[in-house]
Amino acid sequence: MRGADERTGAMFSYVSLEERVPPEHPLRAVRRITDRALERLSPRFGTLYVNFGRPSIPPEKLLRALLLQALYTIRSERQLIEQLDFNLLFRWFVGLGIDDPVWSPTTFTKNRDRLLDGEIAAAFFEAVLIHADTARLLSHEHFTVDGTLLEAWASHKSFTRRDTPPDQPAAGGGNPSVNFRGQRRTNATHQSTTDPDARLYKKAVGRPAQLAYGAHVLMENRSGLIVNTCVLPADGHGERNAALIMADGIAGGRVTLGMDKGYDAPTFIGELRQMDVTPHVAQHTTNRRSAIDGRTTRHPGYAVSQRKRKLVEQGFGWIKTVGGLRKLRHRGGRLVNWIFTFTAAAYNIVRLRRLLPALA
Repeated sequence: MRGADERTGAMFSYVSLEERVPPEHPLRAVRRITDRALERLSPRFGTLYVNFGRPSIPPEKLLRALLLQALYTIRSERQLIEQLDFNLLFRWFVGLGIDDPVWSPTTFTKNRDRLLDGEIAAAFFEAVLIHADTARLLSHEHFTVDGTLLEAWASHKSFTRRDTPPDQPAAGGGNPSVNFRGQRRTNATHQSTTDPDARLYKKAVGRPAQLAYGAHVLMENRSGLIVNTCVLPADGHGERNAALIMADGIAGGRVTLGMDKGYDAPTFIGELRQMDVTPHVAQHTTNRRSAIDGRTTRHPGYAVSQRKRKLVEQGFGWIKTVGGLRKLRHRGGRLVNWIFTFTAAAYNIVRLRRLLPALA
């Protein structure tokens, strides 16, 4: 018998959001890991708010919503709020009831400065790592470091001379045609008016120059989890400077650090060895002599580091494609660093969802 195509107008639902989400849904494991990390941050949240006035939106709900934006590659916060309005799965994850009103997109803008000043992204990142360390998933001896470029939210037209008056009207209207052919443009003489912290950088010969930031990660080799992040201006020395900064933050004891051949420089290798860090750098022997010789390459651990270091590319790929940071949506070095650290924490949570059941 064919059923009738009737549109019900029922006003009440007797099925809770908890019952609507399947027990095996991937977000359930993500929610458990996230809630455990947010519980550790509860005292820190208390220091960001005063004890009087109108209650604000709980920061835990804001962070869960931003985590959904990274997990589901949602383009903007306006689209995120639209999804929260009708998506019951998203409402359950964030902690909103079926009838609870959603926020304005400007809610994230108003609360971002508070979360930025409180360094909540770094604290959330560390809380997720504590969960992984408690489950004995982290290596404290073997690491990998690498860097990538994040394209800034600024066009080449905004890259103008530093001595140009800022109030000078652009010729040709609001979006004029600009011809850069034959002009020498460098970071020393030019600066982006849209994002002054972005730098013009070309990653390799034959590649186009773009306004970008240099994003760097430190990965442990046991489970492929990111244990440290750093965003620096994009230049030819950013990767090595970031590697030294993050290697200096590793706890005491001799450790190994896997890297690609772009790090094969005698001065850099010498600085790492003075820090009791064994540089497992891929040898760069094209028309030159490598700073790594048989004293390092003869050990079996060197080959293991070269094999495990490729896992870092999975993290960069996820952060750029799924996490949506191939083209940045925010401006300013501090905010870009905040977003990159938070997205790296989201990547760790995704990996933990698969690694934790394997230990049971």
